[in-house]
Amino acid sequence: MNSAGVQDLRSDALPDACMRVLHEGGRMQMAYAWFPDVEAAELRYIADNGSGRPFEIWRVAPGEATPSLASISPLLGWYEREMMDLCGVRFSGHPEPYPLVLHEGARPSAPPLSPVYRRNEPMPFVPEPRRLPPVQGEDVQQLPFGPIRGDVQESAQFTFIYIGEGILHYDAHLFFKHRGMEKRFEGLSVSHGTLLAERVSGVGSLAHALAFCQAVESACGCEPPPRAQWLRVLLAELERIYNHLHYLGYLCHTTTLKVGEAEGKFLEERVKQINARLSGSRFLRGVLVPGGLQRDLAPRWLGSELEVLRREIHNYTRRLLATNSHLDRLITTGVLARQTAFDQGATGPVERASGLDRDTRRDHPYAAYAQLPVTVAIREDGDAQARMEVRIEEIEIAIALIQHVLPLLPEGSVRSACTPCQAAEGLGWAESARGTVFYAVHLSRDGAIARVKVKSPSFSNWRVFPYTVHDSNMMDYAINEASFGLTVSGCDR
Repeated sequence: MNSAGVQDLRSDALPDACMRVLHEGGRMQMAYAWFPDVEAAELRYIADNGSGRPFEIWRVAPGEATPSLASISPLLGWYEREMMDLCGVRFSGHPEPYPLVLHEGARPSAPPLSPVYRRNEPMPFVPEPRRLPPVQGEDVQQLPFGPIRGDVQESAQFTFIYIGEGILHYDAHLFFKHRGMEKRFEGLSVSHGTLLAERVSGVGSLAHALAFCQAVESACGCEPPPRAQWLRVLLAELERIYNHLHYLGYLCHTTTLKVGEAEGKFLEERVKQINARLSGSRFLRGVLVPGGLQRDLAPRWLGSELEVLRREIHNYTRRLLATNSHLDRLITTGVLARQTAFDQGATGPVERASGLDRDTRRDHPYAAYAQLPVTVAIREDGDAQARMEVRIEEIEIAIALIQHVLPLLPEGSVRSACTPCQAAEGLGWAESARGTVFYAVHLSRDGAIARVKVKSPSFSNWRVFPYTVHDSNMMDYAINEASFGLTVSGCDR
């Protein structure tokens, strides 16, 4: 990949390579498999060596017993299970060698991501009981909740094993509506791939499209014009602002602070209207393409509008931070320890609220971020209050970044030619409102998309979330879940 160094590794060298990254202060990011030919899958591992250092990509031809790295870097556990389910790869020594994406009882005729699996072939399924740990005791109760939930909540089943209000164990059963988005990319042109990337997670449309476009640009060696790079920053920060305002409103909903909920969602709507006026889309869709932007934008009016909004948001968040009935429900709720956040792969505001100082806008800058003063909001307590405070500060930082961009916005074109290349690959990333998005894109010999791997932040943070639920209480569960800002569709991609 052009944006990172590719190394060929033997499967038996993986444990030592992973330990080296961790000992040098780095972190694994993700792993995936793809099929360069029909016969066998090829493994890829993405390692982050820290701020300012390029990512490493390890290319591994799987043997009969590829060693699991989950005991060394626990966050890779889900990626390995995903590869077992969807690509037929087998790992030796995995601590949780049971299905993740495919529910118990699914019997595919071939690995669903392999070239031999027909797109419209029904998957035989015989329901089997969910694996849960045995918990015994006279007062122990079990509560399965979902997968159908009230309001507009996405499908997921949560099982609580509890005594009174105390939760002994929590199991989140996801992937009820897995959409097979990575499979849907196969065979598309890169222009159609951008449209699909925008729909992997609706509330992160811009971030997903940006990561995808940058992966294609890396593969094809094309560079967007400076004006496009600066406008990409502006759009990305607008997406961050409206997401964080929605988060604050929904968090107020869970603490029954109705006025705070209404005002947060009203301010979110104001930002979406700004998005529509600027780009033609409330969700900032249809703007990005590989090579830059579809069309130029004229944000001359944006600075004054944002200044008015900034004052209103400041008054809103100041009142939130002074409302004791709200804060009392957040302080010490859902504490995520720093080491657990690192080991299990937390990302975005969730990891930064637990003291991990990581942000790809600063550490691995893209678009025009290298030319901007990116401040990273950090808290140490790791509770719901800290996660809220990080997002409040990130709203202020995002507005300041946009105001910094506007007077420096260069003139010129917004699109460079980005001719689809043949048999190439690239890695792209973006720091969305929920955390880091990665796209690994492989192009075939005719320039069409052969494979896309998506790392979405909710896939990472859903893995982390249960560690904050065990030994908590039922009354705080909804508040804790809201404080993570999770989406099911972002996980069940």
